[in-house]
Amino acid sequence: MSKRQLVLEDGTTFIGEAFGSDVTKYGEVVFNTGMTGYQEVITDPAYNNQIVTLTYPLVGGYGINRDDFETITPFISGLIVKEISHDPSNFRSEETLDSFLKAHHIPGISGIDTRKLTRIIREKGTMKATITDADIDYDVVKLRLDKKSENTDLVSETSIVKPYIVPGRGKRIVVIDLGLKHSILRELTERDCHVTVVPYDYSAEAILRFRPDGILLSNGPGNPTFIPETVETVKQLLGRIPLFGIGLGHQLFALACGAETEKLHTGHHGTNYPVKQLEKDRTWLTTQSRNYTVIESTVSEANLIVTYRSLNNDTVEGLKHNEHAAFSVQFNPEGAPGPNETNFLFDEFIDMIDREQTKNEVHIDA
Repeated sequence: MSKRQLVLEDGTTFIGEAFGSDVTKYGEVVFNTGMTGYQEVITDPAYNNQIVTLTYPLVGGYGINRDDFETITPFISGLIVKEISHDPSNFRSEETLDSFLKAHHIPGISGIDTRKLTRIIREKGTMKATITDADIDYDVVKLRLDKKSENTDLVSETSIVKPYIVPGRGKRIVVIDLGLKHSILRELTERDCHVTVVPYDYSAEAILRFRPDGILLSNGPGNPTFIPETVETVKQLLGRIPLFGIGLGHQLFALACGAETEKLHTGHHGTNYPVKQLEKDRTWLTTQSRNYTVIESTVSEANLIVTYRSLNNDTVEGLKHNEHAAFSVQFNPEGAPGPNETNFLFDEFIDMIDREQTKNEVHIDA
């Protein structure tokens, strides 16, 4: 195997074995703590422009299959593993992880100390990085890294260009696609919803023409302040249509209400993040993939209340509006990978729509 290097912006360099594509990619290096689910991670649009370190030591053992994709096109910039399996053993496997990454022009590096790398990220925070050939001079790599600025187009890269429909006979839900996972669509179609998916920059007026019963703001990548057009759309929809935000959608909901967000030191990426449901004093294990959080000191002034809280670092994990039919969660209730024990939130969304429709019917009769 050919040698490859991982270079961090602080100058730290790891030399390992190449797999996947031989292209050079740049991005932010993060670590994911899940024991399984590498296919879902690779195809989750929330990881756009990120070089993902998988902390579980052996990756690729069950190959790649057609059932576990979260989107058609993977968006990660690179994959880092301790050891890669080139001979998967699983009855659903259709190709190797190596061949899949080659087909989608994603570089990988194996044989490095991923525990050491994870400790560096924990200490110094998320950093820019690149995976490139080992024979390229460090000064050249460092110069290129220094020139890389934060990507402001992550959502436009992962969102769709024009609307499409997933038919159903139940509630009419408009999903604003910020980097939508297919598992969210599965949860809605299991509830027989008629789903219309629209681009991130679709106007409120155009959305209302679909006569939706509810609006869902999807997960997605990057800094929520880089998409002010979506924030403005949410402002115009708030109070008119019941709304549910997930992940990046949660952050945009908070911004639309007047709260603020900030970047986390290392982000949350994995399938084992404990979150407390404050109203019921219950704890759930959740899947997360985020680098930003809502600043709690700005929540009360935005007419919001905190509904869920992280037990790891006390950050905001859920919000509810005091007056309007709208709520959001930072974690992924659909799981994929990881636990989906909080998918009852999709039922709460449907129930909220029912309550609002009943309220409106009573108001009209009166």
